[in-house]
Amino acid sequence: MTMDKTISLEKLAALVDGEVVGDPSVEIRGFGPLDAAGPDDISFVVRAQYADQMAVSGAAAFLVKTDMEVAGHHLIKVDDPYLASAIVQNYFVEKPFVARGIHDTAVIGDGCRIDEAVSIGPHAAIGDRVKIGTRTEIGAGVVIGDDVVIGDDCRIKANVTIEYGSELGSGVIIHAGTVIGSDGYGYATDRSGNHVKRPQLGIVRIGDEVEIGSNCSVDRATFGVTWIKSGSKIDNLVQIGHNSIIGENSLLVSQVGISGSTTLGRNVVFGGKAGAAGHQEIGAGTMVAGGSAVHGDHPAGSRLAGIPAFNAKLWFRAAALFSKLPEIYKDVKNIKKELVRLSQSSEPES
Repeated sequence: MTMDKTISLEKLAALVDGEVVGDPSVEIRGFGPLDAAGPDDISFVVRAQYADQMAVSGAAAFLVKTDMEVAGHHLIKVDDPYLASAIVQNYFVEKPFVARGIHDTAVIGDGCRIDEAVSIGPHAAIGDRVKIGTRTEIGAGVVIGDDVVIGDDCRIKANVTIEYGSELGSGVIIHAGTVIGSDGYGYATDRSGNHVKRPQLGIVRIGDEVEIGSNCSVDRATFGVTWIKSGSKIDNLVQIGHNSIIGENSLLVSQVGISGSTTLGRNVVFGGKAGAAGHQEIGAGTMVAGGSAVHGDHPAGSRLAGIPAFNAKLWFRAAALFSKLPEIYKDVKNIKKELVRLSQSSEPES
């Protein structure tokens, strides 16, 4: 992936807090995987067992772990090559923001405060009293309700809907088709079994540097705030219920469902298709295996798996036994038959 930028190994090492082995003046113009990198690219090796692939790679230099010894190559040694490669790749693909202004087909409401350095795409519809910060990009067909606040350096992709009163910090990315601030799922049931909608009067607040994938739904609070805190990253097809709080730097993988009034601490990870029942607290650093169903409160640092979810080590041991249940059942039946036979043979003759 050769780009228009050129940077020396010395400067790249400073960027990733690494140490150069070889010629620090070597110029790098791009980034690529081991099997596709060109003579101007840098690549990376996460594990030592892949070191032999460096000999056949076309890369000019490599990001490797600090304890890895490889002769005959230009290297940058770092603590985490995977992280360093992400930083380097971002450096090469990053482009300066170009303010294209407001497209002729966009509709802008009354009383809006929109920075001059923005890009608002075709057929975007922006309500009244909306605030949009500098260097923010609003894609085609985006709908923004009244009194929404969007910070600096945000990217709102095509056909996103941000409902009234929502608050977005700076550096937020929201991918196509996502809805922020839709009504929470709240009903009261009368004696006849009819469901009466409870008004959803709160808002959604999204912190700085949050990224939300495509086709997600984040419900507004019944009262108060549904809050996704700074640094959290949310995959596609995720549902977050009303009045939930997602802690800083949490990761929610595809098809996760978080029921209403659930609080996640910082750095919580939910694997794909995992879910949490409502009105519970899940402590900081908890990791939930994909497909699990979490019920009840769990302390910080928990490792959960299963339906219902409990200690992951116990769950995986139980899951390993599950496939053996038919064999175990057969053995139990045979043991019971043998016990019956033995008890009958030991009975005295009358």
